Amino acid sequence: MILNGKKIIVSKHTIVKNIFLQAVGLMFHQKINDYALVFSFPSERFIPITNIFVFQTIDLLWLDKNIKVVDIRKDFKPFTLNAVNKHKAKYVVELPEGTVKKKRVKKGDILSIG
Repeated sequence: MILNGKKIIVSKHTIVKNIFLQAVGLMFHQKINDYALVFSFPSERFIPITNIFVFQTIDLLWLDKNIKVVDIRKDFKPFTLNAVNKHKAKYVVELPEGTVKKKRVKKGDILSIG
């Protein structure tokens, strides 16, 4: 479950630390609902995301080491080459399309992942 305060953003998630699985991400997946992939990296960095072979629009969150939202990309379209964070992040969260708007997630929010 991923929370923003007491508000549920998604009730299911998977934390991905393996570099191969991070590269695959949501490629070839069916449409996701109430589910997120959380990519975890060893340290904060700039993390480019591609949407090649992802057949759905998604929302992206970049989180720092304190799980604070440092960058957001809404409506990341299928087959888009690159989305890159402007601030260093330790985590990237791939969410269903419209989640950021619907759940009112904004920069500076501190999330709970558990």
